[in-house]
Amino acid sequence: MNAGLPSRRSVLAQGGALAASLATGTLLSGTARAASPGVPLPATGGRPAVSARRFVSRAVEAEIDRVARLVADPKLRAMFVNCYPNTLDTTVHMSTLDGRPDAFVITGDIPCLWLRDSSAQVLPYLHLVDRDPALVDLFRGLIARQSRSILIDPYANAFMADPTAKTNLSWALADDTEMKPGVAERKWEIDSLCYAMRLGFRYWRQTRDTVPFDDTWLEASRACVRTLREQQRKSSAGPYRFRRSSNRPTETMQLDGWGPPSRPVGLIHSGFRPSDDACTYPFLIPANLFAVTALREMASVARQARGDTVLANDAGALADEVETALRKWGTMTLPDGRRVWAYEVDGFGNAMFMDDANVPSLLGLAFLECVPRSDPLWRTTAQACWSPANPYFFRGSAIEGIGGPHVGLGQVWPMSLIVRAISSDDPQVIRAMLRMLRDTDAGTGFIHEAVDSDEPRKFTRDWFAWANGLFGDLIVKLADNRPDLLSSPL
Repeated sequence: MNAGLPSRRSVLAQGGALAASLATGTLLSGTARAASPGVPLPATGGRPAVSARRFVSRAVEAEIDRVARLVADPKLRAMFVNCYPNTLDTTVHMSTLDGRPDAFVITGDIPCLWLRDSSAQVLPYLHLVDRDPALVDLFRGLIARQSRSILIDPYANAFMADPTAKTNLSWALADDTEMKPGVAERKWEIDSLCYAMRLGFRYWRQTRDTVPFDDTWLEASRACVRTLREQQRKSSAGPYRFRRSSNRPTETMQLDGWGPPSRPVGLIHSGFRPSDDACTYPFLIPANLFAVTALREMASVARQARGDTVLANDAGALADEVETALRKWGTMTLPDGRRVWAYEVDGFGNAMFMDDANVPSLLGLAFLECVPRSDPLWRTTAQACWSPANPYFFRGSAIEGIGGPHVGLGQVWPMSLIVRAISSDDPQVIRAMLRMLRDTDAGTGFIHEAVDSDEPRKFTRDWFAWANGLFGDLIVKLADNRPDLLSSPL
């Protein structure tokens, strides 16, 4: 980002009494609880006071109690209790529209709704939705809000709370693109639409509730398919272009805003990565793989919840076409002879290997259910991502992991450690990731965007709900599937 982005770029140092409290494991939920078997829970906490929490779910509070009692390490336990409800505590703005729930979910320190972030932020609570009507309203309200946002502009990645308002993001005010009212930022990222489709599918799979899948959702889903087809760019460059004046080349698209050249091979162009950085080559492979999965998921909802076979067949056909192109164009050979998924390609034969911590990433393909965890090609790719073969893999004295150009060299995104742990079956790997996550929070009790690999007290974004929720999701999954890794010392 440019110089007008202090909230995303500034390096913060936190500690003092907060760190001392964490060391003793006292930063837990702010409400006293009755004694029960397992690990005793302190009554003081690092969460907002109950009266200050934006959204309260009885089911989530019960889940916090259940899981926290399984975590033997006091600091890890404290971090879980802080992080898991962070989206609900601080970012959810509920209201109604035409008598139906409306949920506007901000990223944290940026008061706008990203399609990607908002979906990822609420999904860790989905398994509890049958236990709490308030969560039903949250998911129905967010699916509706995302559908209306997509119909404003399917090329936008972020939206304003007021759909009639112009952007108030300082870095987006002078963007050379078609900025419509309600749009906060207009960076075209394939995964923005994929996450919206994923949110609807996961909710449908969990509940079989047809209420959110109304005519607005249907039109938004058609817009998703239409936009992804436009960005295959088979006969023209399509309607999207974007330029921004910035001292960071990753903030704008080259060639008068149309992006780098490509050959139409059936893959989908993405102007930007999920990090909000511009693509080097326009076919972002992890995003295309996510599109294949998300299109098929949306097709199943269209068919089952709406009985719309036309939309389902259209989405499925596009997914099949992209999958065929991925098999031909999506892989590359590393200098040591290993065959891996590429990060970006251009259809002319040029390919680039790297990985970025933001999901969809190559490392995150199994986590997103785009490939099986046992898939040999993905496992080889993931190993290469977590090694010097990836120019954005950093190993320091405090932490190792994947970063990206968004923050800079030597900056590890804890998100990458979480995704690696979720995707791994190796208890040694999972324990190592947990230890590094625990020991690099800079005494705050929360997960940050990026931390310096040698000095984790230097970090970006002290309020980043996506990373907090992802960490909470990891602990819940371990509690359900590998409780032995939580009940013993790290």
